Amino acid sequence: MRHRKSFNHLGRTSAHRKAMLSNMATSLILHKRITTTVAKAKALRSYVEPLITRSKDDTTHSRRVAFSYLQSKEAVTELFREIAKKVGDRPGGYTRILKLGNRLGDNADMAMMELVDFNETMLAEKAGAKAKTTRRRRGGKKKSTATTAKIEAPAAKETEVAAEGDTKAVTGEKAVDEVKVKEEAKKAPEAQEVKDTPKAEVSKDAPKKAEAKEEKPVSAKKAEAKPVKKKAEAKEKKNEDEKEDTKK
Repeated sequence: MRHRKSFNHLGRTSAHRKAMLSNMATSLILHKRITTTVAKAKALRSYVEPLITRSKDDTTHSRRVAFSYLQSKEAVTELFREIAKKVGDRPGGYTRILKLGNRLGDNADMAMMELVDFNETMLAEKAGAKAKTTRRRRGGKKKSTATTAKIEAPAAKETEVAAEGDTKAVTGEKAVDEVKVKEEAKKAPEAQEVKDTPKAEVSKDAPKKAEAKEEKPVSAKKAEAKPVKKKAEAKEKKNEDEKEDTKK
């Protein structure tokens, strides 16, 4: 029984399988990209990635171990010179499997396997996407209540102090404004009284003065009437004298 045996034999003997994976690993290292079935690509991934991790330590022992798996001097030199430089900062996950659909004939699932750091088009797209990133709200995990309370306590104190300072400044400004308003309110009625009193006196006394000018005293009227009467009497006397002279 095959209980707990997840290893894929790929329908081959162990010698045939090791030779096939060695040839496929050599092709992947030299050409950076190969096309194969999905099952073989998954088997090759577990075969190649430990060798790429070993290439980060460039020693004679590491080179001999890699050669025992690849059986190709050209593949070993390419692995330790070119690939190790680009893969140095990556902590695993050196290969990528892209499914291509089914193959004509036997309808097998096909895939393209490549080294991640040698796909220049995807690297350029990622660099452009990073340059165009925008800030958005963070929906990550919430911090623990103790740490948040410690962080929020001094912030709350600072906000309270700032609020008290602001309220004091506002109250001081309000007090100054109220004093100014009271002083202006005191000055305003005095100015109104000064402005209004002469107008009221003029408005009240003006008709009286006009009446005084128009209405003369009775004595003055009598004094003006006397000379008029005297003149009239003198004319009458002259007229009478002239009539008497004419009669004579």
